[in-house]
Amino acid sequence: MLKALGAVAWAAVAVALGMMFFVARVDDFNGPIQKIFYVHVPSAWLAYLSFAIVFVASIAYLRTENRRWDLLAHSAAEVGVVFTSLVLITGPIWARPIWGTWWQWDARLTSTLVLWLVYVGYLFLRGLATDPSRGGRLAAVVGIIGFINVPIVHYSVNWWRTLHPLGPTVADPVNNSGFETPELATFFVSLGAFTLLFAWLLAERVRLGRLQDTVQAAELELEAALDSAPTGRSHPQHERSPRPA
Repeated sequence: MLKALGAVAWAAVAVALGMMFFVARVDDFNGPIQKIFYVHVPSAWLAYLSFAIVFVASIAYLRTENRRWDLLAHSAAEVGVVFTSLVLITGPIWARPIWGTWWQWDARLTSTLVLWLVYVGYLFLRGLATDPSRGGRLAAVVGIIGFINVPIVHYSVNWWRTLHPLGPTVADPVNNSGFETPELATFFVSLGAFTLLFAWLLAERVRLGRLQDTVQAAELELEAALDSAPTGRSHPQHERSPRPA
């Protein structure tokens, strides 16, 4: 099932990339670089979705202490960091020819960087914890608090002066975009393709986490069995009787 989902996801991404280059028209103002929009905005949407899953799963884990919620939160955080990294890479590439610089301490750029740092810290916290249960609880608290930054990122263009336009967003990609049918079709195909890719990555990460849990449980059982096993068997020593002369 996961193999089929992965194949469909990558095929959809290939179709989306083809539409970006051969269906969507070149923007009159921004030029060819604007086509990175079809990767940038879906990546932002999936970063939001990832951290929303971390938020919900972390609350569920703190309430139930069920390992499956902790694993889901951990997996979603890793996938979310991947997509947020993609946002932070594609954003400056898009900004360079438009703003004349790779980076500005713009409200949305800065809040997105803070979001990325929070969840990278979340992953480091999990990696450094010697007690997985305690590390999971601490990470859950970070995951819940860190989600507060998601609406800050989204509404930053409304709350502060920013270089980002009040045009298309994750919630409303058509607003003030000037998109016509080819561009809209390309955007929604890209959004669907990257969402499929997200679903596959998340499912694969959860599967790998379960395998890791199984291996760790088997290792603990083996260690316990070795500790309880006798260290060795003593054999009585028989003195050799002297041979007759």
